[in-house]
Amino acid sequence: MPELVDRHGVTIVYDRTDPAGAPRGVVQLLHGVGEHAGRYAETVAALAGSGWIVYADDHRGHGRTGMRQHGSADALARLGAGGHAAAVDAVHLVTDVARAEHPDLPRVLVGHSWGSFLAQILFERFPAEYDGVVLIGSALRWPGDLNAGDLNARWKGPDANGVEWISEDPEVQRGFLEDPLTTTTPLAKAFGPWNAAQLFGRPGRGLRERAGRDVPILAMVGRDDPVGGPRSVFRLADAYRRRSGFSGVTTLVFDGRHEILNGFEKEHVRACLAAWLDARWPA
Repeated sequence: MPELVDRHGVTIVYDRTDPAGAPRGVVQLLHGVGEHAGRYAETVAALAGSGWIVYADDHRGHGRTGMRQHGSADALARLGAGGHAAAVDAVHLVTDVARAEHPDLPRVLVGHSWGSFLAQILFERFPAEYDGVVLIGSALRWPGDLNAGDLNARWKGPDANGVEWISEDPEVQRGFLEDPLTTTTPLAKAFGPWNAAQLFGRPGRGLRERAGRDVPILAMVGRDDPVGGPRSVFRLADAYRRRSGFSGVTTLVFDGRHEILNGFEKEHVRACLAAWLDARWPA
């Protein structure tokens, strides 16, 4: 497991997975709140199998990084010194590593859930550093468009396990609850009010000019995703078109809940992701 140390002295653990043959690009995969990069093994294998080098870190307070940072699973999802800003900076350090190791390859950010919010923030700050952006289970990061309440509310009942919202597949729900590196602590509680508020923002005006090109953006969402859902994702895509000036913005809606990469439609979702990548960076 490669590692790097951020400016607060926190060790960030990440994985690098190489394809069997010559690579055609780099994907930086960003996971969501309360989970870790290991939950994306099937997606990483599929990407590497089609020629992509994949970098996937366990973010501040999460997974292996969180265990190193806190020494206990009880504190997973707590960001630690520097808060959310430090979490963003740490993810960008992985971008720096990928760029240094593969300076001539295209770089695509692929973020799920909180990872998609991190991707939006990174792309806003460093638009020239990324050649493509994929946002999965995302939302427009704006009050009224981003659900800050109980994500499992519509599945409440005497037999609810609390994580029905993540996937319609009971095996995925069970796996999440049994995983020693995941936590069901809500984002607002784990991050605290100040850091949770740092999530809000909208795609910036004139972002295309700052990027120096028309960066393609793909937004993929489950029809029953309680985080934002199709309505919020359509508004996010519209903001990237109208505010930021990008013309190559694609939205895809799938049957499923929040984790469409871990739902019954996961193979179709991965195939659509592969097709979008293939159309822009052919093998």
